[in-house]
Amino acid sequence: MYDKTMTFSVNDDKEREMRETLLTVYSALKEKGYNPVSQIVGYILSEDPTYITTHHNARSLIRRIDRDELLQAMVKYYLRDGD
Repeated sequence: MYDKTMTFSVNDDKEREMRETLLTVYSALKEKGYNPVSQIVGYILSEDPTYITTHHNARSLIRRIDRDELLQAMVKYYLRDGD
């Protein structure tokens, strides 16, 4: 059933949109006094939207991001020099 490697691709526009969204969410979390990195990681791992504040519509914004695409973009970012 899973004997072949599946390919997955996210285009640059989508990555740019995800980055802008994460920056907005990060800023909203910081304004409310939360540790933004911990809260975003909690959301990514659990997909529980209550990790993200509703301030500046951050919760709604982050739910528009596909977690698989976000994780792919993050791995790509960290491995970019290893190509």
